[in-house]
Amino acid sequence: MIKPQAIRRAILAAPFELDNKGEVPKPGTLFIPNAHRKALARDAVLVVGARGVGKSFWTAALSDDVLRTQIGSAVPELENAIVRVGYGAAPNIQAYPDRETFKLLLSQGHEAFYVWRAVILRWLAGHVGQAIPSGSWKETIGWVENNPEQYAQIIEAANARFAANGQFGLIVFDALDRTSNDWETMNSIVRDLLRNALWLRDLSRVQAKIFLRPDQMRRTDTSFVDASKLLATMVELTWSASDLHSMLWQRLINAPGEHGECLREFAGINAPQYDFFKPKGSTTNSDHQIWKLPHSFISQRPLFYALAGDKMGKDARRGVPYVWSVSHLADGHGWTSPRSFLAAIDMAAEDSEARYPDYEYALHYESLKRGVQKASKIRVDQVAEDDDWVPVVMNPLHGLNVPCEFSVITDAWQQAFPDGPGQITSSQVPPQHGESWDGIRGDLERLGILVTRMKDKRVDMPDLYRVGFGLGRKGGVAPRMG
Repeated sequence: MIKPQAIRRAILAAPFELDNKGEVPKPGTLFIPNAHRKALARDAVLVVGARGVGKSFWTAALSDDVLRTQIGSAVPELENAIVRVGYGAAPNIQAYPDRETFKLLLSQGHEAFYVWRAVILRWLAGHVGQAIPSGSWKETIGWVENNPEQYAQIIEAANARFAANGQFGLIVFDALDRTSNDWETMNSIVRDLLRNALWLRDLSRVQAKIFLRPDQMRRTDTSFVDASKLLATMVELTWSASDLHSMLWQRLINAPGEHGECLREFAGINAPQYDFFKPKGSTTNSDHQIWKLPHSFISQRPLFYALAGDKMGKDARRGVPYVWSVSHLADGHGWTSPRSFLAAIDMAAEDSEARYPDYEYALHYESLKRGVQKASKIRVDQVAEDDDWVPVVMNPLHGLNVPCEFSVITDAWQQAFPDGPGQITSSQVPPQHGESWDGIRGDLERLGILVTRMKDKRVDMPDLYRVGFGLGRKGGVAPRMG
């Protein structure tokens, strides 16, 4: 019998990495849901996903040789891929211009279309030993603008080189919301990137993969010729409840040292039908052996029951932890991200150890509720990083209860901003439709922060945001204090 205390400590030691800003993920964290295999395939040029679903994770994983080998076991066409990050969260001024450089280049009259062509050129020219001006981005872009024929020759030569070597070139673009703090400019930048991606589609061995947030995809102008060919490749990054629980166990069985042994033994006792505690076909690195889930690993409910029981209280009326832990972390679109789920489980283990050390299960149901509070706090902080106008409009709603009439919300906004939405400040991209309160409401709904209920038209808010922004709900998880 493994003691709950040992299981909690093992969970806290597992590789949970709650954010990714371009760092290479640990090999043991790699789990590829079926829906993501399609997104990682080389013919999926457009990949759309909400905040926290894995866009930056996959960008970093694809660019790492060890992780790409792991990905290749599920997506064989990537086994011989040569990957370059053409834009990402981590700065790399030699590979792509940062926001300020982009701004300067555009102000000097260079089109974003040629900026992206220069990014592609700097990558591929090296593969064919072609020297190009690269002392500054202005130099490279100027050369691209003035040498279209030589540019095409270099790109085609690189394509031929990849083909001769049995390789495939993939250039990945992520974090494109960081290219500009102006919506119109950002839309133009993304549109011109799509035009370049369309051009690359005609090559047999070079392709682009572009990760976008849903709000960026909605705003981007795709009226250029043959844009439909790109849109036909679009795949959404989504996570089912089963995917999230499988991802959790992939990380748990790869906890370091004795903690991993503990969790693999625990899993073997409670799910003896699976052989995932045996390292069949695993890979290794300098740190430890990489343990894999079997392809047959589908039903994780009994395992989570063994971790947290089958009730969210003293009886079953308050829900089942296996379902509750996912559903209460969904945004307004019904999407739960792995980042939020891992944050909640991490906090639940920590809180259970501190408050309920003698509880019969590793995770106490009250600690799962506090896990939602932590996940909500993390999500709210991340929203503030990406869309800093959101906390500005949400702060006046602190203390309100939802669901409520929209007039209750507009009254609070009008009191805080008597001169209207124009008072809402932002150092990044402002609200897309900040000309009216209805426009602000629409933007918040598109971000999954607010939801208009179909039956009574009242405005609601998912716990993922409600708790962190300090709003209440009768009988719901308490809002974060302070």
